[in-house]
Amino acid sequence: MSFSKFSIKDYTAIKKAWQALEAPARKRCRTPEEFEVVQRAFDFANRAHRHVRRRSGEPYILHPIEVAGIVVSDIGLGYKSISAALLHDVVEDTDYSVEDIRVQFGDKIASLVEGLTKIKTVLDNEDRRGGMISESIQAENLKRILLTLNDDVRVVLIKLADRLHNCRTIEFMPEHKRDKILSETMFIFIPLAHRLGLYGVKSEMENIWLRYKEPEAYREISERINRNVALRDREIDAFIAPIEGALKQADISFEIKKRIKSPYSIWFKMQTKHVPFDQIYDLYAVRIIYNPGTASLEAEKAQAFIIYSTLSGLYGQQQNRYRDWINSPKANGYEALHCTLMSRSGFWVEVQIRSKRMDDIAERGIAAHWAYKKDGYISENDSNMDRWLAKVQRILSSEDVNALELLDIIHHDLVTTDIVVFTPKGEQRSIQAGATVLDFAYAIHSHIGNSAIAAKVNMRLAPLSQVLKSGDQVEIITAQSGRPKLEWLQFLQTRHARNAVLDWFKGDRDSLIRNGKNIYRERIAALGAPDNLDTLKLLLESSQLNDQAELFFRIGVGLIGPEVFQKVFGHGIPVKSLRNGRYLMADCCNPIPGDPVIGFKTSDGTILIHKKSCPIAESMASKHGDLVVAVPDIDMEVPEFTVRISIKGIDRIGLLNDITQAISVGMGLNMTKLSLGSQDGVFDGYIEMRVRDRRELESMLSSLKKIDGISDVVRTDI
Repeated sequence: MSFSKFSIKDYTAIKKAWQALEAPARKRCRTPEEFEVVQRAFDFANRAHRHVRRRSGEPYILHPIEVAGIVVSDIGLGYKSISAALLHDVVEDTDYSVEDIRVQFGDKIASLVEGLTKIKTVLDNEDRRGGMISESIQAENLKRILLTLNDDVRVVLIKLADRLHNCRTIEFMPEHKRDKILSETMFIFIPLAHRLGLYGVKSEMENIWLRYKEPEAYREISERINRNVALRDREIDAFIAPIEGALKQADISFEIKKRIKSPYSIWFKMQTKHVPFDQIYDLYAVRIIYNPGTASLEAEKAQAFIIYSTLSGLYGQQQNRYRDWINSPKANGYEALHCTLMSRSGFWVEVQIRSKRMDDIAERGIAAHWAYKKDGYISENDSNMDRWLAKVQRILSSEDVNALELLDIIHHDLVTTDIVVFTPKGEQRSIQAGATVLDFAYAIHSHIGNSAIAAKVNMRLAPLSQVLKSGDQVEIITAQSGRPKLEWLQFLQTRHARNAVLDWFKGDRDSLIRNGKNIYRERIAALGAPDNLDTLKLLLESSQLNDQAELFFRIGVGLIGPEVFQKVFGHGIPVKSLRNGRYLMADCCNPIPGDPVIGFKTSDGTILIHKKSCPIAESMASKHGDLVVAVPDIDMEVPEFTVRISIKGIDRIGLLNDITQAISVGMGLNMTKLSLGSQDGVFDGYIEMRVRDRRELESMLSSLKKIDGISDVVRTDI
């Protein structure tokens, strides 16, 4: 922030911004008296922030006005939240106190402002001593945010609006601070927006993240989206026309909206599914929003399936893309029917069927969900959100969770989706996606898990390690002689189940600690790390533990395996010293020159370099924001870097020769590993090679894409 007297241009900008907020705020307020409170909040904040500017140079008051605009238009909150958004920085950044707010605006608005002030105090990059905040304080801040969910969810919703606007103006931040804020946003705020059902907020944050973390990918995908929209817009209209006709004939009240997949969601699918842009089948989506004309939830549901039946009579569909989130809503309350249909022009279109109520909840999440609940019109599934909040409360109240563990546990819980499975008697149970049969056994009761020896999944015998799918019917087979095994820890996914197994072996704790200490010494010796306190502290820190005995215990039971040691001590490729520092390339993401990168300062002054989009880097930056540093252009000691590309296509005679010719002869690159297989005329596999930088890699990818028969070439992690 800075101070300088406002000009006529500044006052004009403030007036224009307020007028843009005034109309939706008036509409949201139920009485003139409510809007009068909003007006007073603006006047108060405007006086408090007078002559104060943001980094961009614009008047500071424009920020709270924009946050209030998101609160009312994107989230749909009422006058108290709009007022709190306008006032949210007053206590932190001016001489006014919470008591001043209480006197002027009452207890509730003061309470909201106080909650937002506490969150901001801890999230700010510098404390009052001028230093960076610690990871434990960041974890405690997340704890405070989540505790606020049950106290007053509006604090969290307003904070999400505040974070979204900060992301919109992040270009004015220094690069290292921008990286820290974006990583924190991806690790905490985007999953939180998703869990609370704020898809619009979530999607915009994701796209901003991609624009700065992977700028070339963002630009290329955006350009391809624009080209596709220009080509396909008329075809989408032609796809919609028969649907409109059929629904009108059925006397259904509805509206249809067109949308296209966001750049981030396309990029994420390309990365995780290893598919090119051309194989994103749900690029286009059509949303049918119907008005059931009744307060009966059963009638509302029935109409969704009538619409679906109408659509399936018009177009062929991709059966494995059908999703029923009406009978089994998502954990955040999302309800809809999804199907993917083949247009008459020959491309796939995802169709989403929602009632007006479902659409409100999908767009505004928990705010709309609770508004309907308050008005007495909500489905029997409204307890999904309440169950999740209760689960969060249990985690937060656990005394055996340290601050850093808390961050990872909550992050995992925010991003994990649930599946529905059934007991032998047909009772429905929810469990996290990726859970195994044994996780399910422990979810029923610890005694069932401890004595489990096998299971039947869908009436067939199955091992305890089998991963469950939604809809599975599971019967656990137990035995009196059954006992937990240490190897179970290698495949258990849920924290409850893992803790139950660890508790069982606490009686053998001393021997497991001794065993773990021996394994520790063997592994660090093999990696050439010194057996001293600094090495031990480094592993404790990376394992998010404070206690040496607990570290050795976890090594002894196999929870901390050799791959953890490799990541901590098996440093990547060194590069030349620069000024007073030494730089190392992280081996988890293998950045190469030209990649967008982020740096972390280690205890010995070394800078560890990751790709900006590396998940490990995201986690580190969200918890260790003080370690993030800008990375200058560096001269490399090694001239080439190993990369892996995944490749697939239609097999033919001479194809392998064409591939090796393009890489070795055409580009002069050295292949270090090749693994290709062919079945039923289709081949896939990967090639590892040495390149000098990203430009050379992209040139090689372009050359391979031109070879007849190759349908997909993408860079993947080694």
